[in-house]
Amino acid sequence: MPEIQTTYDIITVLGATAGGKTALAARLAYELNGEIISADSRQVYRGMDIGTGKDLEDYIVENKNIPYHLIDIVDAGYKYNVFEYQKDFLKVYLNLKKKGKLPVLCGGTGMYIDAVLKGYKLINVPHSDKLKKELEKKTDSELIEILKQNKELHNRSDTSNRKRLIRAVEIALYYRENKDVDFWFPKIKSLNIQVVFDRNSRRQRITQRLKERLQNGMIAEVENLAEANVPVDTLKYYGLEYKYVTEYILKEISYDEMFKKLETAIHQFSKRQMTWFRKMEKDGHKIHKIDGYLPLSEKVAAVKKLLFTQKQ
Repeated sequence: MPEIQTTYDIITVLGATAGGKTALAARLAYELNGEIISADSRQVYRGMDIGTGKDLEDYIVENKNIPYHLIDIVDAGYKYNVFEYQKDFLKVYLNLKKKGKLPVLCGGTGMYIDAVLKGYKLINVPHSDKLKKELEKKTDSELIEILKQNKELHNRSDTSNRKRLIRAVEIALYYRENKDVDFWFPKIKSLNIQVVFDRNSRRQRITQRLKERLQNGMIAEVENLAEANVPVDTLKYYGLEYKYVTEYILKEISYDEMFKKLETAIHQFSKRQMTWFRKMEKDGHKIHKIDGYLPLSEKVAAVKKLLFTQKQ
């Protein structure tokens, strides 16, 4: 299949949990000579399948296996982070571009998506208590001036509150003193697609999917992880399904308590995802909304229209 000619470097399919992102992304990859790059902070773990909603069957389109990346790349028990994700993403992204494939980024972890679309590299900058105390003595105006002297202000997020501002100055000064560190990250022009449902529909879909996961072996999955010596504290650290199912199998809560607490937690998580995507828009990311109830073929057609519109 020939390389797709578009001014966009990547398609990003994002949205809240239980939003049908994977099916759309896989179909786009099938029709546009693409491959999937996952943007899910928990799907990186091997053995965490049902609770993270990997839905690997969605990557089979018209009897063709759609290649996917950054899923099942580390063992459960490890604590993967956004800095590692950015490094791993870049390796996959550059390889796909070299092969003439269209990368389709798909997921709901806003921090991961933001980290790779901002166009500059995040470094795991160590905290300095001494420097932080010095910066805390300065006014916001003084801090902003230091920041301007050491970096280009990409958006308002660095200066949105004092805590973030101080951290941004810490990072900028670290960059200045460590010029030998590789800070390069490509500017990526992304066509951002958000699959949206109204609030009530979103809640219903979350509850229905939770019931299906519990019926399809999610408790056994967590039990297997615990038996494989993944510490229970780490399982709880992974949050949501793994936190509350772990509490259930440890007999800390009843089944009904687990279900109610987990249902509430996932609804709250969904709200945080939506808040993050709104923040991305405020920071300058253009996000095109697509009705989640549209037939898949119409969703694909809408994305193609945006992808190949001349005035981009």
